[in-house]
Amino acid sequence: MNSAVDSSIEFADVDHPSVIETHDLRKVYRTGFWLNQKIASLKNCSLSIYQGETFGLLGPNGAGKTTLLKILLGITRPTSGTGSLLGRPLGDRSVKQRIGYLPENPYFYDYLTGWEILHFTAGLFQIPRSVRKQRIPALFDLVGLAQSTAKKKQLRQYSKGMLQRVGLAQALINDPEVVFLDEPMSGLDPMGRYQIREIILSLKGQGRTIFFNSHVLSDVEMICDRIAILADGELICNGSVESLLGTPETYSIKGKGGSLDVLKKRMLNLEFRDGYWVGHIQGDPYDLLASLRLMGAEIVGVNLARPTLEEFFIQQLRDRGIVSSH
Repeated sequence: MNSAVDSSIEFADVDHPSVIETHDLRKVYRTGFWLNQKIASLKNCSLSIYQGETFGLLGPNGAGKTTLLKILLGITRPTSGTGSLLGRPLGDRSVKQRIGYLPENPYFYDYLTGWEILHFTAGLFQIPRSVRKQRIPALFDLVGLAQSTAKKKQLRQYSKGMLQRVGLAQALINDPEVVFLDEPMSGLDPMGRYQIREIILSLKGQGRTIFFNSHVLSDVEMICDRIAILADGELICNGSVESLLGTPETYSIKGKGGSLDVLKKRMLNLEFRDGYWVGHIQGDPYDLLASLRLMGAEIVGVNLARPTLEEFFIQQLRDRGIVSSH
């Protein structure tokens, strides 16, 4: 399987116009005492994200995910390359009215209540009070935060999960077309992750375009239409979950012996463990099984399965020497 597969064509039609485009984005930072050293945080990044899709950006710490997000939001400028957001050049101020953003660690005035912070944010967007009167209660209902709590409790008394809910509500206060979420599951317990995931799925059901970074790969696999993996500032993988992991009709095969060349050509995510090889194949496995037996391979097991996103993610990093195979 080609890990660089790009399934953006699945969304590229009249019903799903492009809302985010980047072409060879590059970001270089100067560092050192004399600022005479250069570090490339992002290298030649090209992406297309389409209206109504949920797009997940994955990568290890320091891969360049937050740098890319900040460039898309206009918080920082690229060293080179171009891009657009909702048809306008990156950094165009007029677009900010049409997007929502939840940072990984949102900072709020903690002496305010959740209700007050939403009124404050609505004021920044110049949303009329008549609209706020209906929208703010609806947002607290959407994110699952009791209105009585939102009105009475100061934010300093909120748990991490409650603050994430307020953060999501403020990201939606202007009814954005595109929502950017930076590690929305960060620091949450399993119940909190489930609840935030359900909120994101409800936003997806409303047809909003969602772009988010996350380390919680199981949630990304459940939520996203397409994913991309960044490593060392480079985009190493981009495609739909099915194009990258395979359809549910993917078989896991374990055995030993046989031709290494045939195994590498015919199998996906091939690994060697304790003298055995383990790999995956899409579709009917019987032709391959017959070939393996003819070349003297011993088949230990065949299971209907496909690699998890976590397995695929680790394998991509191993293939590039970013993580050890041990």
